[in-house]
Amino acid sequence: MRKMFLSLAALALVASPAFAGAGKYNSAVAPGDPAPAFSGIPAVMGDKDTSLSLGDIKEDVVVVVFLANHCPVVTAYEDRIIDFANDYKGKSVKVVGLCVNDMDSDRLPAIKDRVKEKGYNYAYGYDASQAVGKAYGATKTPQFYVLDKARTIRYTGAMDDNQNESKVEHKYVRDAVDAVLKGESVEVAETRAVGCGIGYKKK
Repeated sequence: MRKMFLSLAALALVASPAFAGAGKYNSAVAPGDPAPAFSGIPAVMGDKDTSLSLGDIKEDVVVVVFLANHCPVVTAYEDRIIDFANDYKGKSVKVVGLCVNDMDSDRLPAIKDRVKEKGYNYAYGYDASQAVGKAYGATKTPQFYVLDKARTIRYTGAMDDNQNESKVEHKYVRDAVDAVLKGESVEVAETRAVGCGIGYKKK
């Protein structure tokens, strides 16, 4: 079953449209590019096993965030992400968490434990192939991507401008999502993601 999940994910990525190229802070994609598709990523939502496929998401806006259980920066943002997901309930916005790190603390069993412990209110998946992370050019955790209804990348980078929530002045992801929902352009479409590095396996 696990092999089938990974093969589906790889197939979806191979079948994705060609991308326009690197952004200012991303070597793989840039705002305005079509978002890389993914399919059949094993995931957990609450206490239930599920799978994630970008094509199955019906909401107008998708916020994809790359996470890692071991990362203290992710821990610093957990409550903010949960609050964000709550704030946009019923507003046609879907939050999707993905992890690609090849560590015991970041694999699916640990993800299930963390979701239960912390009460994540969004689906959190694990891609052992790391193909999704590479396709999105994800290098840090947490790293965010805001996709519009056409699944075009409208924003990529950090959630906001300070790990200390009390010192945040610019809420990049919120601003991007609000702009997309209103049919407006995103003022700040790309920032540098700050957090723990993603460890990709060498070929």
